[in-house]
Amino acid sequence: MVTKAAIGVDLGGTNVRVVLGSKEGKIIAKISEPTEKSKGPTGVSEQIIRLIISLIEERINLRDIEGIGIGSAGPLDIKSGALMRPTHLPFEYVPLVKPLEEKFGLPVILLNDCVAAVLGEKYFGIGGDHENLVYVTISTGIGGGVYVDGHLLIGKDGNAHEIGHFTIDYEGRLTCGCGKKGHWEAYCSGSGIPNYARLIIEGDKFKNARKGPLMEAYKSGKLTAKAVYDCAKVGDDLAEIIVEKIGELNAIGFACVTDAYDPSLITVGGSVTLNNPSLVIDPIRRYIKEHARNRVPEITLTPLGEDIVLYGALASVFYLSR
Repeated sequence: MVTKAAIGVDLGGTNVRVVLGSKEGKIIAKISEPTEKSKGPTGVSEQIIRLIISLIEERINLRDIEGIGIGSAGPLDIKSGALMRPTHLPFEYVPLVKPLEEKFGLPVILLNDCVAAVLGEKYFGIGGDHENLVYVTISTGIGGGVYVDGHLLIGKDGNAHEIGHFTIDYEGRLTCGCGKKGHWEAYCSGSGIPNYARLIIEGDKFKNARKGPLMEAYKSGKLTAKAVYDCAKVGDDLAEIIVEKIGELNAIGFACVTDAYDPSLITVGGSVTLNNPSLVIDPIRRYIKEHARNRVPEITLTPLGEDIVLYGALASVFYLSR
């Protein structure tokens, strides 16, 4: 019989996933479906409520659940417990905490997804022995969760962890989705890599290149982050060069993380990393010493995989003081 349980929610632009889990980090049950976008902003909380009811039905009594944790991409309005013009949902304001508290009578904790993830790493991953650690996701975007001196780093507006907007190219050759130039996310994220690859391909060194699968992808308009890494895996020379250059820029970003937060451990996840772990992490390890002032921490793939936000959402219920 479960004596201490919590609900964890990972709210993404594509899917919403909900788990029932224990204080020991065991996921008891999981449910997922495409994120509801057709019923307005309140439709999102209504969907989460419906999924929670479906998940706990005939499994556990509501009184045995300690709370609900939500990890979501921002921007967040921490005070009101909502999303404000979220990057992954087409709404101005998405209420989450209040509707769930009113429905279930349980405490609800809303965190940025990467902030939740670093909590997951701390309590259910490989961060247990570390009081200073950072989680970095390299996915559609680049984000981070920061745990310093035994505390989550949040900031006055909840944005102290927005590492994807560190400037890694002072020339500002590419523009980030936020509208600013030269940000890390504009070059090395899943959405940014195709633009950076085009920048390299269209430069003087490669403008006359004609052969190879990556060049064919470029010419046919099918240049994606996946194409870059897949071509590198089969030995395409151009793709290998681009992956190495991405790695050099990632190393600058990781050096900034190292110097800003002084962690003893950085774990890395997100779809780009999880699908290409050695191609992403090995260049970072090679080049980071050229840029970091502080002692270089351990840098490794998260063992929690794509579920790290869910683990963090559970951890927020059990381990964050309220």
